Amino acid sequence: MCIAVIGGMDRLEKHYREEAVRSGVELRMFSQSENNIAAKLRRFDALVIFTNKVSHRVKNEAMAVAKQNGIPVFMHHSCGVCTLRDCLSCLTATVAHVGESDGLGHGRRKNHS
Repeated sequence: MCIAVIGGMDRLEKHYREEAVRSGVELRMFSQSENNIAAKLRRFDALVIFTNKVSHRVKNEAMAVAKQNGIPVFMHHSCGVCTLRDCLSCLTATVAHVGESDGLGHGRRKNHS
């Protein structure tokens, strides 16, 4: 599984990656403004958006891509490692649950903390 973290702090990237490895998830960081971010986000299985560290434009682009492609979205105001850990555990639990069912449970989840 591959997820994108949009926002967050550059100084915590190492810790974000460590948490992703512990969860068995591949992680890609988008902490800086990038050109054509919408095209890059289409290939991810889930998005984590840290809303206090990302512009409205980037957030809106990410949400539009997620809606078009049925990608689950986790939105949090804080961008700490514990917040990412919670997102990853929820995501892996959701994937495990979907794998046990008929596989039709792929949807979006918004979490405002």
